[in-house]
Amino acid sequence: MNESSLPSIPEYFKGKNVFVTGATGFIGKVLIEKLLRSCPEVGNIYVLIREKKGKDPVKRIQEMTDVALFDVLKKTYPDNLRKILPIIGDVTQINLGISSDDRKKLVNEVHIVYHIAASIRFDDPLKYAILMNTRGTREVLRLVKEIKQLEVFMHLSTTYCNIDRKVIDEKVYPPHDDWKRAIDLAENADPRIMDILTPKFMEPFPNTYTFTKSLGEHVVKDLCEGKIPAIIFRPSIVICTMTDPFPGWMDNFNGPVGILVASGKGVMRSVYADPQIRADYVPCDSVVKGMIMSTWKKALERNPAEKYSISVYNASSYRVQQVSVGELVHLGKKLCWEMPLNDIIWYPNGSVTKCWYENYLKLIFYQVLPALFIDGLLLLLGKKAMLVKIHRRIFIANSALAYFLNNQWDFLNNKTLALENHLRPDDLKAFSYEKDSKFAEPYEFFKNGLLGGRRYLLHEPDDTMDKAVVHSRRMWIIAQVFNSLWYAAAFYVVWTIFKIFILKISDIVEYFNTPW
Repeated sequence: MNESSLPSIPEYFKGKNVFVTGATGFIGKVLIEKLLRSCPEVGNIYVLIREKKGKDPVKRIQEMTDVALFDVLKKTYPDNLRKILPIIGDVTQINLGISSDDRKKLVNEVHIVYHIAASIRFDDPLKYAILMNTRGTREVLRLVKEIKQLEVFMHLSTTYCNIDRKVIDEKVYPPHDDWKRAIDLAENADPRIMDILTPKFMEPFPNTYTFTKSLGEHVVKDLCEGKIPAIIFRPSIVICTMTDPFPGWMDNFNGPVGILVASGKGVMRSVYADPQIRADYVPCDSVVKGMIMSTWKKALERNPAEKYSISVYNASSYRVQQVSVGELVHLGKKLCWEMPLNDIIWYPNGSVTKCWYENYLKLIFYQVLPALFIDGLLLLLGKKAMLVKIHRRIFIANSALAYFLNNQWDFLNNKTLALENHLRPDDLKAFSYEKDSKFAEPYEFFKNGLLGGRRYLLHEPDDTMDKAVVHSRRMWIIAQVFNSLWYAAAFYVVWTIFKIFILKISDIVEYFNTPW
C-alpha cells in the first residue's frame, strides 16, 4: 500500500454507514464513540439492540451514551449522537430477529459491519454459547452476504480461542470440531444431555466461551474466504482505556483492574495464580484503534488476493508489556496504599499463590470465616447480610480464571503492531497505539485504572480520597494489631501443645526408667 496516495481514516469513513452488533458492550461503546469523534463525518451507525418490554429503543441508546465515555464527544460533536440508530434484534435468533424492513435498510445502506456481540461468560451452558457465539456469527454473515455495498466485515474473536497451542500466530488454525454439527446439536439435542456431554465435547478447551469462539472463527473462514473482505480481530484481556478519550474508563470489573478493585476493598485476600505468569492485557482504546486501522487497510487494499483472504490480528501485549501476575499484585498493594478506596472492610494485603491448598486455606481463614462473622453481626443489627454472597461470586470468578492465571501463551502480534506503520502522518495523533506514552507504563496505567474503578464503577468522587486515606491508615493499624494477636495466639497454642507433648514424653521416659 502506498499510504501517501490513500485517503486518511476520517476521509475513508466519511459517509460510510456502519452496522454494529454488541454495541451496548464495553468494546462496542468505545468503538462507536471513537468513530463519531475521530471520524466526525461518518454516516449512520446502526446498532443491534434486544427488544425490552416498556423500553423505547431510542431511550435505550440515550442510556447507553449517558456515561462519562461520551462526555468529550458531547462537547466536540454533540449532533453526532443522532447518528446512532437502533435495529431491534437478537444475535441468538434466526435471521438475527430483525424485521424485514430493518433488514432491507441494512442491505441497502450499510458499508461496514462489526460483529462484536458475544457471551463472554465462561460458565454458560454449551447450548446457549453455541447459539450466541457460533450460530450468531453464521446469522450475521447471512445478512452480510446480502449487503449490496459491503466493503469490510470484521468478526471480533479472542486470542484465547486456540489455547491448545502455546504460541498463537495471526492466522486461523485447523478446527477442533465441525461448526455445522455443533449448531445442529445445539438446535436439536436435549439441553440436559448437552450439559452432561459438555466436558467431552469441548476438549481441549477449558470452557464453553473459548470453544464456541473458536468455532465462530471457522464460520467466518468457511463463509468469507475468497468471497468477502473479512477480518478476524482477536484481543487478549481487554481492560480500561489508556488515553482515549481519557485514561481509566471502564464499565465492568473484568480482568486485572477488577481484581485490583476487589483486593482494594479488602474483600479478596488470595488469588490462585502463578506469580511468574505474564499477564496479557490490552487497553480498550488500543483495541478499537487496531479495529479501525485494520478496517481502513482492508477496505483500501488493491490486491484482490489479499483483499479477499481472511486477515487475522492478535491485539495482545506480547513484545509491548512484560508484566507478571506477581508484579501486578505488588503494584496493586502500592496503589491501594497511595489511593485507597472508600469504606474498605479490611486493609488490602492479599497475596498470590500457585499452590491450590494454600489458596484454599487462605480463602477459608481470611475470607469465608471473617465474612460469616461480619454477616452474623449485620443480621443481629437487623441489616442485610452480603459478604458471604460476594465471596461466593469471587470464588466462582477466580475458579473460572484459574486456568488462564496458571498457564502462559505467546500471542504473536507482528501484523497488529505494524498497522500503525501504514498510517498517514495526519492520522498518527488520533489512531496510533501510543506505546511509548507515559500512560503505557504499568504504574501509571494501573493508577488510572484504579482511579477509573473508583469513579465509574464504584461511583466514589475524587474529593472523598482524603477521607479514604484516613480510614485506610486506621484499618492498617487494626490489621497489625489483629495479626499480632493472631500470631501470638497461634504461638501460644503451639507452645501449649509442645509443653503437653514434652510432659507426656517425660512421663513415658520416667515410666521406662522406673525399676519394677
